[in-house]
Amino acid sequence: MILPLQNSAHQQVFLPSRSAGLARLEAFVRAAGDHYATRRNADLGPDKRGNVSLLSPYIRHRLITEEEVLRAVLAHHSLPDAEKFVQEVFWRTYFKGHMETRPEIWQRYCLARNQQIITLGQKGGIRKAYEQATGGRTGIDCFDAWITELLDTGYLHNHSRMWFASIWIFTLRLPWELGADFMIRHLLDGDPASNTLSWRWVGGLHTRGKTYLARRDNIIANTGGRFSPRGLASEALSLDEPSLPPAQGLGVRPDAFPAGRVGLLLTEEDLHPASMDHGNARVTAIAGASLAGDETHFAEADNVSHFKASAMQDGMTSAAQLFDAPITLLPSLSAVTLLDWARQNTLEVIVTAHAPTGPTATALAAITPLLAAKGIQLVQVRRRFDTLAWPHASRGFFAMKERIPGLLGELAIETLESHA
Repeated sequence: MILPLQNSAHQQVFLPSRSAGLARLEAFVRAAGDHYATRRNADLGPDKRGNVSLLSPYIRHRLITEEEVLRAVLAHHSLPDAEKFVQEVFWRTYFKGHMETRPEIWQRYCLARNQQIITLGQKGGIRKAYEQATGGRTGIDCFDAWITELLDTGYLHNHSRMWFASIWIFTLRLPWELGADFMIRHLLDGDPASNTLSWRWVGGLHTRGKTYLARRDNIIANTGGRFSPRGLASEALSLDEPSLPPAQGLGVRPDAFPAGRVGLLLTEEDLHPASMDHGNARVTAIAGASLAGDETHFAEADNVSHFKASAMQDGMTSAAQLFDAPITLLPSLSAVTLLDWARQNTLEVIVTAHAPTGPTATALAAITPLLAAKGIQLVQVRRRFDTLAWPHASRGFFAMKERIPGLLGELAIETLESHA
């Protein structure tokens, strides 16, 4: 069992492999009941994370899957006992499904972020405020400490992410899109849906008019008195935007690999193909590809790039052992590199895990018709977990929350009481 590692500054270290994720799951699973429910909101510092799972970087890239996390936890706890943790797993699922059914949220965010970056270069006042914030020089003790922790570790406690976003929007009065962009580029678990929708929720855009205000007394209480911030905003006036169009359907995706000889493409969205339905496919070649010219304007942090690259290598190595096929790390996720790889391996079909709305999905959407014109079919396979859960994410979380017991049943995930 691998226990949480710490560096010389007593900060959390995440090893980018499936085995490390499984070890964290094993170390946490017995604490997923009352211990988690009563202590999860406390951020006592980067060296005291025993109250949370620290699984998010592994789930984000599906080095381990939501389904196997739920199975492991509910093998040790009843659903009522582990309800809070189970709901947190489904919050991530909800965010992915919500943005999948409302892709304009991502499109609006990208356009607004790009414009804000242009403004950043043109207006010295906002640039100075942005640089003070991202440099940890605001004078707000908790915010500056979280900046340091984020830059050093690639991680922040979930509660601190909410406080951070609230201070950014309502106290520092900086554009939320710039904050969301900064955070996703420095988080090891940075996820387009969870990050974007969480920032929108804090600002009052997700649940219209409902904002989250960072309060001094709440921060003092939930950080064990580590911080006592001064000068925080006393009110959180909701941000506004034009209404979004109605939620759209998910569209049809196969839930299993197509039959016959195929090439397997791994992206950062899903690095555990062993847990997918392979059907009657014969995987003869495996490739991993990262985003080429992705939609984030600034480069992601070095530790994030390293984590993703190492996780990709881990995923490819595991896939090679499973399918007994050669692996290739492609220089980019582009039509040119995929076409060259397909031709070298005489492929007509490339299979990859479905990419939820975000940069990878945008890249694959552009690549697919270009490959098709050259006789190469690119097939995205959606996991049954997502197909079952995402349709319940078109509105608020309550609709999905009510569906959790039914979804667990459909997935044949037994709980502790089921074994009694």
